[in-house]
Amino acid sequence: MMDSTLKNKTSKQLLWVGMAGITMLFAGLTSAYIVRKAEGNWLQFEMPNWFWFSTVSIVICSALLHISKIVVKNGKSPVVFLIGALFLGLFFSFSQIMGWQKLVSDGVYFTGKGSNPAGSFLYVITLVHLLHLIGGLVSLTITSIKATRGKYTSEDYLGIELNTIYWHFLDLLWLYLFFFMMYI
Repeated sequence: MMDSTLKNKTSKQLLWVGMAGITMLFAGLTSAYIVRKAEGNWLQFEMPNWFWFSTVSIVICSALLHISKIVVKNGKSPVVFLIGALFLGLFFSFSQIMGWQKLVSDGVYFTGKGSNPAGSFLYVITLVHLLHLIGGLVSLTITSIKATRGKYTSEDYLGIELNTIYWHFLDLLWLYLFFFMMYI
Protein backbone atom coordinates (compact mmCIF):
# COMPACT_ATOMS: atom_id res chain seq x y z
CA MET A 1 0.00 0.00 0.00
CA MET A 2 1.24 3.48 -0.86
CA ASP A 3 2.53 5.66 1.96
CA SER A 4 0.16 8.64 2.48
CA THR A 5 3.00 11.17 2.19
CA LEU A 6 4.01 9.70 -1.16
CA LYS A 7 0.37 9.66 -2.27
CA ASN A 8 -0.03 13.33 -1.31
CA LYS A 9 3.16 14.29 -3.11
CA THR A 10 2.27 12.30 -6.23
CA SER A 11 -1.31 13.64 -6.35
CA LYS A 12 -0.14 17.23 -6.04
CA GLN A 13 2.51 16.76 -8.72
CA LEU A 14 -0.05 15.28 -11.11
CA LEU A 15 -2.40 18.18 -10.42
CA TRP A 16 0.37 20.70 -11.14
CA VAL A 17 1.24 18.92 -14.40
CA GLY A 18 -2.41 19.01 -15.42
CA MET A 19 -2.69 22.69 -14.58
CA ALA A 20 0.47 23.40 -16.58
CA GLY A 21 -1.16 21.72 -19.59
CA ILE A 22 -4.31 23.77 -19.13
CA THR A 23 -2.21 26.92 -18.87
CA MET A 24 -0.52 26.09 -22.17
CA LEU A 25 -3.92 25.56 -23.81
CA PHE A 26 -5.11 28.99 -22.74
CA ALA A 27 -1.78 30.60 -23.64
CA GLY A 28 -2.33 29.26 -27.14
CA LEU A 29 -5.91 30.49 -27.28
CA THR A 30 -5.05 33.98 -26.05
CA SER A 31 -2.09 34.18 -28.44
CA ALA A 32 -4.39 33.24 -31.31
CA TYR A 33 -6.82 35.89 -30.08
CA ILE A 34 -4.13 38.58 -30.28
CA VAL A 35 -2.93 37.48 -33.72
CA ARG A 36 -6.44 37.31 -35.15
CA LYS A 37 -7.47 40.63 -33.64
CA ALA A 38 -4.48 42.32 -35.32
CA GLU A 39 -5.79 41.19 -38.72
CA GLY A 40 -8.80 43.50 -38.39
CA ASN A 41 -12.55 42.93 -38.87
CA TRP A 42 -12.91 42.72 -35.09
CA LEU A 43 -16.32 43.39 -33.57
CA GLN A 44 -16.33 45.60 -30.49
CA PHE A 45 -19.02 44.76 -27.92
CA GLU A 46 -19.63 45.01 -24.20
CA MET A 47 -19.15 42.03 -21.98
CA PRO A 48 -22.47 41.06 -20.43
CA ASN A 49 -22.90 41.76 -16.72
CA TRP A 50 -23.33 38.02 -16.21
CA PHE A 51 -19.58 37.61 -16.74
CA TRP A 52 -18.98 40.05 -13.88
CA PHE A 53 -21.34 38.01 -11.69
CA SER A 54 -19.46 34.83 -12.57
CA THR A 55 -16.18 36.56 -11.72
CA VAL A 56 -17.39 37.49 -8.24
CA SER A 57 -18.80 34.00 -7.67
CA ILE A 58 -15.58 32.19 -8.57
CA VAL A 59 -13.50 34.48 -6.34
CA ILE A 60 -15.81 33.82 -3.38
CA CYS A 61 -15.85 30.10 -4.23
CA SER A 62 -12.07 30.02 -4.07
CA ALA A 63 -12.13 31.85 -0.73
CA LEU A 64 -14.63 29.34 0.70
CA LEU A 65 -12.40 26.47 -0.33
CA HIS A 66 -9.44 28.12 1.34
CA ILE A 67 -11.52 28.50 4.51
CA SER A 68 -12.62 24.85 4.28
CA LYS A 69 -8.97 23.79 4.25
CA ILE A 70 -8.21 25.92 7.31
CA VAL A 71 -11.30 24.60 9.11
CA VAL A 72 -10.50 20.94 8.49
CA LYS A 73 -6.86 21.47 9.56
CA ASN A 74 -8.29 22.77 12.85
CA GLY A 75 -10.29 19.57 13.29
CA LYS A 76 -13.71 20.99 12.41
CA SER A 77 -16.16 20.08 9.69
CA PRO A 78 -15.63 21.88 6.37
CA VAL A 79 -18.98 20.76 4.94
CA VAL A 80 -20.79 24.12 4.98
CA PHE A 81 -17.88 25.81 3.18
CA LEU A 82 -17.56 23.03 0.62
CA ILE A 83 -21.29 23.08 -0.12
CA GLY A 84 -21.20 26.88 -0.38
CA ALA A 85 -18.30 26.63 -2.84
CA LEU A 86 -20.19 24.01 -4.83
CA PHE A 87 -23.24 26.25 -5.15
CA LEU A 88 -21.08 29.19 -6.20
CA GLY A 89 -19.40 26.99 -8.79
CA LEU A 90 -22.83 26.07 -10.12
CA PHE A 91 -23.78 29.75 -10.14
CA PHE A 92 -20.61 30.48 -12.12
CA SER A 93 -21.77 27.94 -14.73
CA PHE A 94 -25.27 29.41 -14.79
CA SER A 95 -23.97 32.95 -15.21
CA GLN A 96 -21.72 31.87 -18.08
CA ILE A 97 -24.74 30.44 -19.90
CA MET A 98 -26.74 33.58 -19.17
CA GLY A 99 -23.82 35.65 -20.48
CA TRP A 100 -23.88 33.67 -23.72
CA GLN A 101 -27.63 34.21 -24.03
CA LYS A 102 -27.12 37.94 -23.58
CA LEU A 103 -24.43 37.91 -26.27
CA VAL A 104 -26.81 36.20 -28.68
CA SER A 105 -29.57 38.71 -27.91
CA ASP A 106 -27.01 41.48 -28.60
CA GLY A 107 -26.19 39.95 -31.99
CA VAL A 108 -22.83 38.41 -31.02
CA TYR A 109 -22.81 34.88 -32.44
CA PHE A 110 -20.46 31.95 -32.18
CA THR A 111 -20.73 30.90 -35.80
CA GLY A 112 -22.86 31.31 -38.87
CA LYS A 113 -24.26 34.36 -40.60
CA GLY A 114 -23.58 37.50 -38.62
CA SER A 115 -20.77 35.93 -36.58
CA ASN A 116 -17.42 37.62 -36.05
CA PRO A 117 -14.06 36.24 -34.86
CA ALA A 118 -14.30 38.40 -31.71
CA GLY A 119 -17.49 36.67 -30.62
CA SER A 120 -16.25 33.26 -31.69
CA PHE A 121 -13.11 33.62 -29.58
CA LEU A 122 -15.14 34.74 -26.58
CA TYR A 123 -17.42 31.72 -26.85
CA VAL A 124 -14.54 29.27 -27.30
CA ILE A 125 -12.41 30.66 -24.47
CA THR A 126 -15.30 30.81 -21.99
CA LEU A 127 -16.58 27.37 -23.02
CA VAL A 128 -13.19 25.72 -22.63
CA HIS A 129 -12.80 27.33 -19.20
CA LEU A 130 -16.30 26.19 -18.26
CA LEU A 131 -15.46 22.61 -19.28
CA HIS A 132 -12.48 22.66 -16.93
CA LEU A 133 -14.68 24.13 -14.24
CA ILE A 134 -17.21 21.31 -14.70
CA GLY A 135 -14.39 18.86 -13.96
CA GLY A 136 -13.77 20.88 -10.81
CA LEU A 137 -17.47 20.70 -9.92
CA VAL A 138 -17.42 16.91 -10.22
CA SER A 139 -14.37 16.72 -7.95
CA LEU A 140 -15.88 19.21 -5.51
CA THR A 141 -19.13 17.22 -5.39
CA ILE A 142 -17.24 14.04 -4.53
CA THR A 143 -15.19 15.88 -1.92
CA SER A 144 -18.34 17.40 -0.40
CA ILE A 145 -19.98 13.98 -0.17
CA LYS A 146 -16.88 12.54 1.50
CA ALA A 147 -16.80 15.48 3.91
CA THR A 148 -20.45 14.93 4.91
CA ARG A 149 -19.49 11.32 5.68
CA GLY A 150 -16.63 12.51 7.90
CA LYS A 151 -13.86 11.16 5.66
CA TYR A 152 -11.53 14.12 6.26
CA THR A 153 -9.56 14.79 9.42
CA SER A 154 -6.96 17.34 10.46
CA GLU A 155 -4.30 14.80 9.42
CA ASP A 156 -5.95 13.57 6.20
CA TYR A 157 -7.59 16.17 3.99
CA LEU A 158 -5.92 15.60 0.62
CA GLY A 159 -9.17 15.85 -1.36
CA ILE A 160 -9.94 19.25 0.12
CA GLU A 161 -6.38 20.43 -0.46
CA LEU A 162 -6.36 19.30 -4.11
CA ASN A 163 -9.73 20.95 -4.74
CA THR A 164 -8.51 24.16 -3.14
CA ILE A 165 -5.40 24.24 -5.32
CA TYR A 166 -7.39 23.50 -8.49
CA TRP A 167 -10.10 26.08 -7.76
CA HIS A 168 -7.50 28.75 -6.94
CA PHE A 169 -6.01 27.92 -10.33
CA LEU A 170 -9.42 28.17 -12.04
CA ASP A 171 -10.03 31.45 -10.23
CA LEU A 172 -6.74 33.01 -11.34
CA LEU A 173 -7.19 31.63 -14.85
CA TRP A 174 -10.68 33.12 -15.10
CA LEU A 175 -9.49 36.50 -13.80
CA TYR A 176 -6.74 36.50 -16.42
CA LEU A 177 -9.14 35.49 -19.21
CA PHE A 178 -11.87 37.90 -18.15
CA PHE A 179 -9.62 40.94 -17.93
CA PHE A 180 -7.72 39.88 -21.04
CA MET A 181 -10.95 39.84 -23.04
CA MET A 182 -12.14 43.06 -21.45
CA TYR A 183 -9.04 45.11 -22.16
CA ILE A 184 -6.95 43.47 -24.90
